[in-house]
Amino acid sequence: MKGFVISGTGSGVGKTSVTTGIMSALSKRYKVQAFKAGPDFIDPMYHTAATGRPSRNLDSFMLTDERIRNVVGYASRDADLCVVEGVRGLYEGFSGDSDVGSTAHIAKLLGLPVVLVIDAGSLTRSAAAIINGFKSFDPEVKIAGVILNKVSGSQHSGKLDVAMSTYCKDVKVIGKVRKDADNTLQQRYLGLNTLHTFDQGEIEPLERLVEPLDLDMLLGIAETASGDLPTESPYIHRNSGLTAAVPMDDAYCFYYHENIECLKASGINVRKFRPIDGERLPDADMVYLGGGYPELYADMISANTDFLEGVKNMSEENKPILGECGGLMTLCANMRLKSSRVYKMAGVFNATADMVDVRHGPTYTIADALPNNPLFKGQVKGHEYHYSDVKIHGSGFFGFNLRRGSGIANNKDGLVHKNTIGTYMHQHALSMEDWAKGFVDAAQ
Repeated sequence: MKGFVISGTGSGVGKTSVTTGIMSALSKRYKVQAFKAGPDFIDPMYHTAATGRPSRNLDSFMLTDERIRNVVGYASRDADLCVVEGVRGLYEGFSGDSDVGSTAHIAKLLGLPVVLVIDAGSLTRSAAAIINGFKSFDPEVKIAGVILNKVSGSQHSGKLDVAMSTYCKDVKVIGKVRKDADNTLQQRYLGLNTLHTFDQGEIEPLERLVEPLDLDMLLGIAETASGDLPTESPYIHRNSGLTAAVPMDDAYCFYYHENIECLKASGINVRKFRPIDGERLPDADMVYLGGGYPELYADMISANTDFLEGVKNMSEENKPILGECGGLMTLCANMRLKSSRVYKMAGVFNATADMVDVRHGPTYTIADALPNNPLFKGQVKGHEYHYSDVKIHGSGFFGFNLRRGSGIANNKDGLVHKNTIGTYMHQHALSMEDWAKGFVDAAQ
């Protein structure tokens, strides 16, 4: 498979804006399959909008090397090239002395060349020093090109040309991107703005941003990728004949594409709906409530009593329900915003979800499922990242002991009621052998 990795020297260098613009421009000519290194929900939304194909997450903490190679091969089997956006800096990962969880690990595993994005603002010769340092740090990582971002003007551009030609003769300069606040992605407190519903007008500015780049040079770099990847389905297939209700709007938008795909592979019909638009809970055998920004739409969610009462009734009927992060908050009795305004939620758990100023995560989690866990068995890996606390009124039953991570309280996560579990942990379906089995068994 032809392709390349776009990584940065660190967070905040503009790689998502640059990557999305490149994906959109290349998608005018080719079928581009996008990937995002690490546990991220928002960047893949932009990738999907730019390419018209679901973007995939590649995380070497949650997924084995074999699974990562399989996901890439399976998703790219009908594509012309793949483009992987890195996470944080090229070499940042799970620990300070290992490349597990890093973009570098993904690049080496897949045999893909790396294009390095540098925030060149105020830099000239130092940009060359950074490039050479990144190249020499791990010789197994093939840094084939650089993109100099946030260049201030012609004088700055000229000095960078001299520095690159003098000190970095063996690295291709794909181009220089001018400092342009109008055509870059804006930030929100959990990351970039969500883009669950979009039109092409929201991607076009990013294409304009990358117009100075040499796309033909990028395609030449993509040709240097090496290695064949398995293309068979990575999922266990069954014909369950079941239906899952999955809310998907700007309140509930944090789903790994593989999780939805895994449900479908088990013969589960996924029925999407939009609670914040007043849509009621569809008839279903199970519910999967993903994360997102329910606190920003608490009034709309609270007003949708058909949705909330439907979830509560399904829980009482022993139908399987998984709530992740924002989904956990929705399963609580109430949600209290930082303004102290309280909104009624589904009331499956006798608890209140409080928005707080303290950020939990982002961090990887390792959990052991307890015997009373209705959906999962054995060890489960995931990640957590939230600005809320769940306060339990009275006693609560947990489905996970955490070896790593904070969870809900006292290193425990996964509030349990009948066949409902609500957790701060975001799971990736392919981190387990058969993620959908618990849903199918509980529903049947």
